[in-house]
Amino acid sequence: MPRTRLVRYNKQKSAANARIFGRPAKSDPRRVAASSRIPVAGRKSGRTRAEAAIAEVRKFDEAQTGGGLGLRADIDELKQREASFRLLFDANPVPMIVCALDGEQILAVNDAAVEHYGYGHDEFRNLTIKSLQAFDSDAPRGDALSGDEQAARTWKHVKADGTLIDLAIYSRGLVHNERPALLLTLMDITERKQAETRLAFLAQHDGLTGLPNRKQLRQQMDDILLRTRRSPEKSALLALGLDNFKSVNDTLGRSIGDKLLRGVAERLRSTLREEDVVARLNSDEFAIVQTGLTRPEDAALLSRRLLEVVSDPYQLDGHSVVIGATIGIAMAPGDGDESEKLLKNADMALSRAKTESRGSFAFFESGMDARAQSRRKIELELRDAIQNDVLKPYYQPLIDLSSGRITGFEALVRWPDPVRGMISPGEFIPVAEETGLINALGVMMLRRACMDAALWPDDVRVAVNLSPAQFRTSDLLAIVTDTLKQSGLSPNRLELEITETLLLEKSSPVLASLHALRARGVRVSMDDFGTGYSSLSYLRSFPFDKIKIDQTFVRGLDTNRDAQAIIRAIASLGKGLGATITAEGVETEAEMSRLRAEGCHEGQGFLFSRARPNAEIVELLKAQCNADAATDLQVALVA
Repeated sequence: MPRTRLVRYNKQKSAANARIFGRPAKSDPRRVAASSRIPVAGRKSGRTRAEAAIAEVRKFDEAQTGGGLGLRADIDELKQREASFRLLFDANPVPMIVCALDGEQILAVNDAAVEHYGYGHDEFRNLTIKSLQAFDSDAPRGDALSGDEQAARTWKHVKADGTLIDLAIYSRGLVHNERPALLLTLMDITERKQAETRLAFLAQHDGLTGLPNRKQLRQQMDDILLRTRRSPEKSALLALGLDNFKSVNDTLGRSIGDKLLRGVAERLRSTLREEDVVARLNSDEFAIVQTGLTRPEDAALLSRRLLEVVSDPYQLDGHSVVIGATIGIAMAPGDGDESEKLLKNADMALSRAKTESRGSFAFFESGMDARAQSRRKIELELRDAIQNDVLKPYYQPLIDLSSGRITGFEALVRWPDPVRGMISPGEFIPVAEETGLINALGVMMLRRACMDAALWPDDVRVAVNLSPAQFRTSDLLAIVTDTLKQSGLSPNRLELEITETLLLEKSSPVLASLHALRARGVRVSMDDFGTGYSSLSYLRSFPFDKIKIDQTFVRGLDTNRDAQAIIRAIASLGKGLGATITAEGVETEAEMSRLRAEGCHEGQGFLFSRARPNAEIVELLKAQCNADAATDLQVALVA
């Protein structure tokens, strides 16, 4: 009797294992041995069928558990295991669904699935897995007789409220109420998918405007250019740059600037056709690809329309903001059949348009590429020349018109080249300003000029030009102070020349720097007066020590009454402000006489001397000292 109960118990235990954990029951040797009515193979003589069954059970349990644990288990353990499975299923915080292997009918769900999907338990039982899926996909796979977990698959389901969710689904086969089924574990990966989608979008789009970025633009252009090669139609790339966008950022703040950029992007979208492409290249530049053109005039018409659209006022947080734009145009395939080359040529056309006339457009011309290559060559050579201290200061005298004595010198940068000779400042100064090399160049010239001037007579000053870019660095005051200290030059012998362009920015830090320099005894001059806006408010905003009249008012002064009136007015203004008036570009005796008659204090130009290296300046000053000594001796002898 005990042996019979043992076989029956283990038969129940094996079935429970198959039902709960998916272990195979059909091939269980205990079941075969207990139910078989034929002799067991290999049975020794005299063993009963029950004894053979028990032996098989012991052999199976030892193989499965490493010992005879199964023989010692009782019905309470079976119930505990079933309760544990139910607890892991019902109380699991991860949504879980049991569905039939045939027909995909939902057989059971846990509370987490009910909460996540929004369906009740009864509602779930009337659904199939397929009815939860947003799109057709393969049916869940699994084997009810295999406990192996299937690899995760990604599905998109619909919740009760219609919300779409992304799921990673793991499946495991089992038997549910004697029916082959699958246990589905559902991991919601919606937020992860959204984050991945967002990152993928940002990799190819501008985060502020939502427009394609340069990377995405190049991919789209490559596709368009490929089609263009097979068609007689042309395409145009328009590089659109906003004019004075930086001033909007500086005066109204970055928030308004961002809203302005979004407004520009929206206007560009609404103006273009659906088949055209618009992208944002950098902070204030956009690109438009116009397709299906038969002639360049079509690109010109679009450019005019875009310039009008962009220049209309924007109402942003109570501010009426007006901004202009300039466009450079490159045609494909004529100006390039590759995206990068076309972008480069459109950018060169934009640079030319900005230089010649902002608020307009210009087509790319083949000569632009040659000029761009030349400019790049100058930039590389200039950088090397600065690092190797090749550039030198040359000095042009400033002459007191009443006495004829040298009162000072203006330091002018010169670039001697062993092959090309002396390279004109007109070639490399604009490149230095565009590339930022002007800062290093300016510091080098300041230090060299102060070191040279420290060895000149104490009554001779040196004037050094400062670029607006140098004032944008926070250490200009420290650089000047350190230079004066190292050179030993007295601050009142240094004159710093600035142009009206610097004052156009109306920057408080700029004025603060000028006042701080003057407070240390450094003299400040306004250079090229009359060539810019020439607003008298500039003279009121800062007490300049000197005003230099541009040479355009000096040429032909002896016969030009209008120029004489202008010189007279500026000289009178300088007298009232207590500023020295210096005239540049003096080339004739007649011009010098007229300037002296109109009240100018100093003159500078080829009439007196060209710019010379310091060695010649030293000799020139020695000659002046000797002349002064001879005059003093003559006066003493007469006395």
